[in-house]
Amino acid sequence: MKSIREMLMRGWRAAWVPPAMGKAPYVWTFSLLFMVWKYYFIPPTVLELALLLLSVPLFLLIYFNSLWHRNLAVLPHLLGVVLIGLLWAPWNPGASCFFIFATSMCARFERGRHAYTAIVLVVASAVLAGYVLHLKQNFVLPVLIFGLPIGIACVMEGNVWRSREQLLRKQEEVAYLARIAERERISRDMHDLLGHTLSLITLKAELAGKLLERDLAACRNEIRDIEQSARTALSEVRAAVSGMRQSGFAHEMAIARAALAAAQIGLREHLAACEMPAVAENVLALALREAVTNILRHGQATECVVALQLAGSMLTLQVRDNGRSLADGSMPEYGNGLRGMQERVAALGGRLLLRVEQGVTLEVALPVGGVGI
Repeated sequence: MKSIREMLMRGWRAAWVPPAMGKAPYVWTFSLLFMVWKYYFIPPTVLELALLLLSVPLFLLIYFNSLWHRNLAVLPHLLGVVLIGLLWAPWNPGASCFFIFATSMCARFERGRHAYTAIVLVVASAVLAGYVLHLKQNFVLPVLIFGLPIGIACVMEGNVWRSREQLLRKQEEVAYLARIAERERISRDMHDLLGHTLSLITLKAELAGKLLERDLAACRNEIRDIEQSARTALSEVRAAVSGMRQSGFAHEMAIARAALAAAQIGLREHLAACEMPAVAENVLALALREAVTNILRHGQATECVVALQLAGSMLTLQVRDNGRSLADGSMPEYGNGLRGMQERVAALGGRLLLRVEQGVTLEVALPVGGVGI
């Protein structure tokens, strides 16, 4: 007994109509007052009172339940309301309100042709019932005057509501894709930032260990550089997570010089003086960082050449080394860094080339004509 009572209480507290519809369906139920208008002038019989107590709750159950269904699933609800109206028609002209409710329920058909056809059939059934049962005009006219416009208005409102639903779903999808893209951006930036910086810190730590027994002053300098590199990496990580990091090419070039010098790798520079759009400069700076990181980690190189030139509308960066690890001519494997770099370059309409010719050559070409400064 207790479980039944709890079940009924849960059902009572549950939403009777979809939350997106608000309170309007509850307000519309006041239209049932047309059913009691007759009894203001003529007292109801016991049978009529019994029918009212039976049919009104049944109608409310069908009406509220229909709001949770669409298309063919709403057809039994629509037929049930029309049947209640037909059964009440000989007894009470206020039964026209059931046909008006039925025309509003036609909006649950998503295809306009089906909705408008259902409205016509509901109104026609009321007119036919009035003709066959010889009912007065106060039964048929409300259906014609109010049923048709209310039904059409509800169909139009339903179309707007469904369009709004589709727009919300698309906005949610766009937001989801944006979150995925942001996670991928952060993943690429973390790899580029930490990979290069940790390689530099590792080299300097190894050098500090070698200098510990021979030159304490130089060892202290290397340890200070390690501390500074760690602090710089921390600030860059924070900026990258917030999406505000803009890595300048000159800044990356200075870091590359220091890293290659620490690894005792010679550097030759051929940098043309040119104005670079901010987006292109950021991509080239990250490409330089990734290339130098790969040289420090895998290249076993003794010399590195960095060239930057502007030819027409193409800005080209070339990083070449004489590493011995790929002397067999095999292509290096594309890891997260190279894949992230390729995605950035492709997003700007550029190209990325990787060649093995007595070492590894990385070339990035970007069109600067279509990239905003």
